[in-house]
Amino acid sequence: MTIPASPWTMMARAWFKVLPDTHRCLNKWKTLAKQIPDPELRRQALMSIRTKTFHCEGGSAYGLLAGDKREVAIRFIVAYQTISDYLDNLCDRSTSSDPADFRALHESMLHALTPGTNCTDYYRFRDKQDDGGYLVSLVTTCQDVLEKLPAYDKVSPALHELAGYYCNLQVNKHVKEEERVPRLKECFEAHRADLSAMRWYEFSACCGSTLGIFCLVSCALHEQCSDNLVSRIKEAYFPWVQGFHILLDYFIDQEEDLIEGDLNFCSYYRDEEELLRRLTHFFNQADINISGLPNPEFHRMVNRGLFAIYLSDKKVSRQENVQRIAKKIIRLGGWATYFFYVNGWIYRRVKRT
Repeated sequence: MTIPASPWTMMARAWFKVLPDTHRCLNKWKTLAKQIPDPELRRQALMSIRTKTFHCEGGSAYGLLAGDKREVAIRFIVAYQTISDYLDNLCDRSTSSDPADFRALHESMLHALTPGTNCTDYYRFRDKQDDGGYLVSLVTTCQDVLEKLPAYDKVSPALHELAGYYCNLQVNKHVKEEERVPRLKECFEAHRADLSAMRWYEFSACCGSTLGIFCLVSCALHEQCSDNLVSRIKEAYFPWVQGFHILLDYFIDQEEDLIEGDLNFCSYYRDEEELLRRLTHFFNQADINISGLPNPEFHRMVNRGLFAIYLSDKKVSRQENVQRIAKKIIRLGGWATYFFYVNGWIYRRVKRT
């Protein structure tokens, strides 16, 4: 199967191939989540699937890079993203603020990328532990896919590097409120020399995406995946594509995070003008860096598809300042952005009916 090179082909494949594959995988995990013995873990697992399905739907677009191995890629993407969303719920709504607890939970995300590694007791620092094997099943599903990757040895270091950034972020942003920013700043300073000019909260946003991992796994399903390609993908996605992705995520969550008392990286910009300028910068840098990858049109469409996923969310219309900036942001990507945005808007409304 050829990689889609036009918005129409991309959207047709998404509607008729990617989304059905994604929902088949999600339904399996939803069925398993319903069987979790502990009521609180069961509630969080089901809530993470119900409220964050769009994460799996968007991430699964990378399955198209795998060609005829699309379903294999999507199987990994849905399982790995479901781990991410489930743990995020557990950490966000936890009565604990123990970094050791958050670190133990996120060991699962590193083990999921390491075939042959035995699962540990990921809940060992918390009272609620009986998930009926749910988290371990997610981990071993990812391991099963990666074990068969023709280019696993080539992508493994990059996968673990990106996952390490993600896990550190999740630990540091969920500790006691007064410790969060100092820990995130310390992590930023440790990597600052290797980064383009950016702020600590922008670096944190770059760490919070799984898109680079999905792209690498999908490409590694092909034997021709080279060390050079792995390096180019990682450098394009981290920081630029991933940073743009998560800044958009935080952009639409500003009101919700304020109510819940959660950290929001977009709140650290001085004003709307600076926020818009930096979002534009990340978008443009992402476009520049993915232009050197194979199938650049695909990656550019994914970059514009991020607009559709986030700016078509009903949260945007509930926040006057967000809606005002969103109208300006959506102009960045030209007509293709409008095309994906309209499709995203329609899909969200059809799905709710």
